[in-house]
Amino acid sequence: MVASRTSGRRVDPASLLLLLGFAAVGLAFWDSVLLLPVKLLVVMGHESGHALATLLVGGQVQRVILSPDQSGACLSALPDGAWPTILVYSAGYVGSAVAAAVLLLLAFRLRLARTVLGAYALWLAAMAFLFAGNAFTVAFCLGMAAVLAAGAHWLPLLAVRLLVLFLAVFTGLYALFDLRDDLWNAAVRARSDAALLAEHTFLPALAWAVLWSAASVVILGWAAWVALRSPPGPKSGLAPAEGPA
Repeated sequence: MVASRTSGRRVDPASLLLLLGFAAVGLAFWDSVLLLPVKLLVVMGHESGHALATLLVGGQVQRVILSPDQSGACLSALPDGAWPTILVYSAGYVGSAVAAAVLLLLAFRLRLARTVLGAYALWLAAMAFLFAGNAFTVAFCLGMAAVLAAGAHWLPLLAVRLLVLFLAVFTGLYALFDLRDDLWNAAVRARSDAALLAEHTFLPALAWAVLWSAASVVILGWAAWVALRSPPGPKSGLAPAEGPA
């Protein structure tokens, strides 16, 4: 009898403790100015989701704007039709959850820590040169790109892995808090992506809030479950992988 490919896999206790520890750190220092750059990084990911979806549906990204108060905007010209509008407006909140899920999987399972930080740096530099709509956005993207590229190159491998894991966990936390603050506060929801999409569809803003929240929770929960289930053997969690990570 052929054994299942996932047979023998279990939740790795060390990885679970690390994930919970980073979540606790993020919550404890949530209002600290030290985490503002990370929050802005997640906001840029939200707006990048809109931008990427715009390009995928054949639209044109005019500019992406980021502000120090953690607000952001992606101004785009979209082709006619309901589906382009739905996909682009949905790509912000759900896109943040997808980004967190991808980071969790890469960090815990594939251990591509230096590659992840390098990709982060390239993405931010591309956003600065292609779509940034104000001086603050350019300065933040290029400054953070330089910091992440330097970290990928010079930090010890363990430190790089821990940084990627923290970014993954914090991105997931911020995505959930973003959904709570923007979509489940009636006053804020009236000015959110859900309200804008409600103007173009037959579904009210609250329905979009429910759909996006449910999809995000499912995506994050699935990614955490898969990421934490390690194959049996000595190499799990943060154990060194073969070759440069």
